Amino acid sequence: MAKVRYLVNDVDASIAFYEALGFHVTQNMTPAIAMVARDDLTLWLSGPPSSAARTLTDGSKPAPGGWNRLVIEVPDIRAAMDGASRAGARFRSEPVTGPGGTQVVLDDPSGNPIELFQPRES
Repeated sequence: MAKVRYLVNDVDASIAFYEALGFHVTQNMTPAIAMVARDDLTLWLSGPPSSAARTLTDGSKPAPGGWNRLVIEVPDIRAAMDGASRAGARFRSEPVTGPGGTQVVLDDPSGNPIELFQPRES
């Protein structure tokens, strides 16, 4: 079981978004944190009141975003994109096809990147 923590601006909005991507809530301590799971991945959605979002001793403030991302393998990338669009996703580009399959990067409601990946058929 892998666990990933994402800092989010709004835990409730993030829960709704990830539910649209096939996750289900395993714990909910809104507005501080919620945990959602899909297969062997648990995603910790840490809101502004969470300990993970507190200012560090050097003065830096943890924030959502960046390019590191979790990858969600999907059987039909277009169907997954449609569901994510209905949940308010912002896509960073059109899908890109490479030797292993097709991928697209989108942002959750707080700007954290997610890659939807459809493997190439063997």
